[in-house]
Amino acid sequence: MDATETQTFDDDGFRQRAEALEWLLFDVDGVLTDGRLIYTRRGETVKPFNVRDGLGFRLAQRAGLKLGFLSGRRSRPLEFRAEELDIDEVILGSGDKDADLDAFLARQGTSASRVAFVGDDLPDLPVLRRCGLSFAPADAVAEVRAVVNRVLTRDGGDGAAREMIEQILRARGEWQRVMAHYSLDG
Repeated sequence: MDATETQTFDDDGFRQRAEALEWLLFDVDGVLTDGRLIYTRRGETVKPFNVRDGLGFRLAQRAGLKLGFLSGRRSRPLEFRAEELDIDEVILGSGDKDADLDAFLARQGTSASRVAFVGDDLPDLPVLRRCGLSFAPADAVAEVRAVVNRVLTRDGGDGAAREMIEQILRARGEWQRVMAHYSLDG
C-alpha cells in the first residue's frame, strides 16, 4: 500500500478492512502513554496509562478481537498493564518491529491484512505499511501520519487507543452490542 492509497480509501473500504480484523496491535510509548519517561529515585520507570484505553481494550475483547502490544522498550509497568488487561500477545524490547511482526504472524497463523496497528514514530513505519488497517495518534511524527489509514484526533496517552477501537467497532457494526452493558436504556 502506498501513502496515497491508504489515505483515500472510502468508508466501505474501511468497513471491509475492519470486518476482516482478528488482531489489534499497539505500540506503547507515544500511543498508550504520552511518550514521556518518568523515573523514580530508584530508577524504576513510571508510565501513566489512560483508563479509557483500558475500557476500550475490554470492549474490543468483548467483540472477539485479540489484542497485542509491540514495543521497542521493556518495562515492568507495561508488563503489569498487559497482565491486568489480559493482553493476548506482548512483544517487548523489539529492535526490529518488522521482523517481530513476521514472527508474530507465524505464531498466530494469520496475515498482516487481519491486523490493525497503531504507532507514532519511525520504528513503527514498516509495520504500519503492512497491516490491514493502520492508525496514528494526532501527535505522531509527520512521516507516520503520512502513511497511515487514519490519523486519530487524540494524542498518544490521551485516549488514542480507545478512539481507534471505537472506530473499528463502529465500522464492524459491533459498537452498540459491546457497549449495551453500559446503557441506561437496557
